[in-house]
Amino acid sequence: MSLRLATFNVENLMNRFDYSGFRNQLNQDRTLALFQIRDEAEYRFLEQGRAIAHADDMRQLSALAIAETRADILCMQEVDNIDALQAFEYGYLFKMIGQGYRQKYTTSGNDTRGIDVAVMMRTETADGDSIEFVRMTSHAHITYEEFGLHTPELAAIGNEAFERIFRRDCLEIDVKIGGRPLTIYSVHFKSMGSARNGVPGRHATMPIRIAEAKAVRRIIENRFGKDHAGDKRWVICGDFNDYRQRVVIGGSAHAGYSFEVVNEAESCLDILLDDGFAENIVERRPEMDRWTLYHTRGPEERHLCQLDYILLSPALARENAEAVPDIVRGGQPWRTVFPPGQEVERYPRAGWDRPKASDHCPVAVSLRIR
Repeated sequence: MSLRLATFNVENLMNRFDYSGFRNQLNQDRTLALFQIRDEAEYRFLEQGRAIAHADDMRQLSALAIAETRADILCMQEVDNIDALQAFEYGYLFKMIGQGYRQKYTTSGNDTRGIDVAVMMRTETADGDSIEFVRMTSHAHITYEEFGLHTPELAAIGNEAFERIFRRDCLEIDVKIGGRPLTIYSVHFKSMGSARNGVPGRHATMPIRIAEAKAVRRIIENRFGKDHAGDKRWVICGDFNDYRQRVVIGGSAHAGYSFEVVNEAESCLDILLDDGFAENIVERRPEMDRWTLYHTRGPEERHLCQLDYILLSPALARENAEAVPDIVRGGQPWRTVFPPGQEVERYPRAGWDRPKASDHCPVAVSLRIR
């Protein structure tokens, strides 16, 4: 039997307005920065109008990207709450794919903005095999101290031993596919952020993501046994906010672009991949064609990288040795620079920078569940 599994950072699927930009310019949308706003009341009024005008096009594109994954089970990141998910599924996805993701699960994690991980599931696969929800376990409460993961590096960036490890959650969901068990771990690791005191954001926040990766591994080993976890059927899906490779972009549209694959010396992914604990099956694609996000701070800083992952247990990877995941890029804005031969047809109404389906691309794969 076959299961179609996908992960997608849907980018701020909110059902409330975020007014934090009035006091923190880093959170203020660039449209409002064009205007002189007299007070917070006026800011709130304008933010509502901006958000509503922007949301409809974006969510149509998000729904098109999800529909293209053809997923039976979809792991999502940056979901405000179950009400936002219900409204999006009914108002957008339903119009494209009909009755689909009737089962929806999320918990309130640790993100200060309130964005959480979530999982949506059909009641059966495209092949007609049942998808049965068994249980859901949140691990948002686990602290550095509890897992013995507090380090001097964490202390140096202000993380105390009593604080929680996961910036959102590691949501553990057990299902049965046609009666066969599968455990899904849905995650969204700490964002890289901006540079701090001259230190690039990725390096400054690396200790947090390393702790999150170690915690995910500990959770799996505690569940299945350290010596037997590789023999079980589990998968880790989500946005790790980290990469092991980048495709660095040089040149210009006028003179022509150049693309160079650069390997990173350190990544939180190493915790889960280096010794074969799990397999990043996106690495079955060509090096130049693994990216799920286009990053740019202007012509001097541009690269493509993989931030979105489907990591298979060794047992599940062996059962699916020929499986190669798809990366859905039709919802990318027109500013995204594609390597030669990778260009795709964009969805209708995709803009230069926005609207877009998300800043991330969904990753999807068909897996045999034996």
